[in-house]
Amino acid sequence: MSDRARDLCARGCVIVLFTLLSVNLLLNFLKTGHVTNLVFLASEALVVVLTVVRRQARLVDRSFAAGLTTTLSVAGPPLLRASDAVPIVPDALTVIASALGLALVIIGKMTLGRSFGVAPANRGVVVRGPYGIVRHPIYSGYLITHIGFLVANPSPWNLALLVVADTALVFRALMEERVLSADEEYQGYCQRVGWHLVPGVF
Repeated sequence: MSDRARDLCARGCVIVLFTLLSVNLLLNFLKTGHVTNLVFLASEALVVVLTVVRRQARLVDRSFAAGLTTTLSVAGPPLLRASDAVPIVPDALTVIASALGLALVIIGKMTLGRSFGVAPANRGVVVRGPYGIVRHPIYSGYLITHIGFLVANPSPWNLALLVVADTALVFRALMEERVLSADEEYQGYCQRVGWHLVPGVF
């Protein structure tokens, strides 16, 4: 399969998964009025938009490990399901947390622009904005919104799915760094910014 065919297939899969997620979250919002689910939906919508308009990568990791971690981290969140279970904390708190995570995702993606991608690749080194604090601010935002969604929609399915997807997300971040490590500009960037996802922690 050619690189173009792979790219089109990946974009198609992301769009299909997001559509399924959208239907589930919108129906749940109409039923429960939980705003957290709409915030989460907005976050995932950005993935679709930027996946469609992203630029061609200079270098892409085509290894099995990269494909597996990318698939698990991307396919996991759209498979989450809004539940009828009682939220662990009031909806207002998860809305705030999710909104903060979404804001970080939006700022990170706006900073990346067309350099955004799904598979570990070099689409150009970006070092400004939130990238001056952590190397993967978008992923940090994802983790915050995922936690907010799980607290608002507690269920064994959602918990298991996020443990797998977010573990894969962390490994995906490290694989992206491995691809970019050949770039001299990125090497200098890593000397200035040491934290991967959470300042002072990781």
